[in-house]
Amino acid sequence: MRILQVITSLEMGGAETLVVNLIPRLQALGHTVDLCVFNGTETPLTNRLKKESPQTKIYALGHGVYNPLYILKLAKIMRGYDIVHTHNSSPQLFAAIAKVLCSVELVSTEHNTSNRKRDWKCYAPVESWMYGKYRHVICISRIAEEKLREYMRGDWQDETKPRYNRISTINNGVDVHAISNIVPDAGLLSLKEQRKAILMVAGFREAKDQDTIVRALSLLDKNSYEVWFAGVGVRQALVSQLAGKLGVSDRVRFLGLRTDIPNVLRAADIIVMSSHWEGLSLSNVEGMSAHRPFIASDVNGLREVTKGYGLLFPHEDAESLAAEINCLAADEAYYHEVAERCYKRALEFDISKTVSGYNSVYQSVAADGKR
Repeated sequence: MRILQVITSLEMGGAETLVVNLIPRLQALGHTVDLCVFNGTETPLTNRLKKESPQTKIYALGHGVYNPLYILKLAKIMRGYDIVHTHNSSPQLFAAIAKVLCSVELVSTEHNTSNRKRDWKCYAPVESWMYGKYRHVICISRIAEEKLREYMRGDWQDETKPRYNRISTINNGVDVHAISNIVPDAGLLSLKEQRKAILMVAGFREAKDQDTIVRALSLLDKNSYEVWFAGVGVRQALVSQLAGKLGVSDRVRFLGLRTDIPNVLRAADIIVMSSHWEGLSLSNVEGMSAHRPFIASDVNGLREVTKGYGLLFPHEDAESLAAEINCLAADEAYYHEVAERCYKRALEFDISKTVSGYNSVYQSVAADGKR
């Protein structure tokens, strides 16, 4: 079948990485899969997709995210596909409106457990109408599904109603074996010298909490640890200022956007995801795939994957995070035990399972649309 993936951009992020991972694998199953991006600025992920899947047609609508003119452009493109699959807020809404102008089945992925729109009570009717236009909504974790149902209420929570079955969970996935076997980045290995490198892979966005890692670093021995941040975003300057204020700037490395995240993961010693909230973080699963201990904030979206395998620390608790890091560094057997537990957990989220789940949804939606 012909499938169009629609997303705001290909800036580095969990949803964007998932789309780029899915497209060639869905094509390998015999589907025609193309991509529409609202902000067509080329990024490392754009270049990766072009390299791995040169047959993919990429429609770039402009350079913004919420331009209403995109609705007409999107409707024209959507007519050529059997299924249109949206990611992120503006594509979700604009595709639902565009569906009024064309006949196509809609699928969406809900990537978070929370967003600002859910605090806007006046917006709830708009979202109710919008989700009603979708044949199926995929949530990337069980907690994301629970939170969406709580927000939507009514038929979406009633198992006897048809709408209930239009939401399901398919866990995000990564290529676990490829990450675990990749060669560590030699340049980073030489840079850290004798220090242990603590790595966080994430954009500097409001959902992320790089600040707590910087505070934890200030509590750790200056000769033994440094921090790497892979990613960019609006809060990077604030995090850099905090590092200066706490006197740890010389031990914080901002690696920027990296297309070789697996190599970076393998060069680190301890991987941390510090967040205020998550859906199901791909960086979480990638980190657990690298045969390194993984530590995460005890928040929705991270807790579900990490608990019992990696380590959790209380939200925004720098002292607890520093203590966990010291324990890992002081006990080699414990270090390897946690790393092995993390890897076994990651295998449950291999990309092959994600692709199979998405393909099953597409097949079901296509069959329903013919009835």
